[in-house]
Amino acid sequence: MPTVTGMKCACESCLCVVSLEDAIKKDGKLYCCEACANGHTSGETCGQSACSCCS
Repeated sequence: MPTVTGMKCACESCLCVVSLEDAIKKDGKLYCCEACANGHTSGETCGQSACSCCS
């Protein structure tokens, strides 16, 4: 049986896939970075050029 090692960031519009080991864990969800975990409250970006969550 395969083991899951990564999943999509919990930020709804983020396209990033995050490693389960490296994920930012908040409120039972996994995020690729602090910006996504905090809902981009100050307009900060996740830093991934291909990601549309910050535009």
